Amino acid sequence: MNRFNDLFNDADAAFNANEKYQQEINQLKGLSPEEIASITPDTDKHAALVKVVQQASEDNLSKAQLVDNIKALGAVAVKIAKKIPQFTALL
Repeated sequence: MNRFNDLFNDADAAFNANEKYQQEINQLKGLSPEEIASITPDTDKHAALVKVVQQASEDNLSKAQLVDNIKALGAVAVKIAKKIPQFTALL
């Protein structure tokens, strides 16, 4: 029976992989234009950050890999990401 439990757990993990970072994605998308403008007038950085987090969710990346990808976008993206409590602790 344990063998089946492991298989079911693996299947659940694969099915739920796309939910990884979903809360962070929703929070990033929920930032107001004023919150973004207080950091940068360049909304492209915000859009790029959302894409990076969405891609990390799809690719099931670790938090460390996601942090590296956010940092690669530059200081402005890091400042935007820090508006999200889960990222503040990581960055």
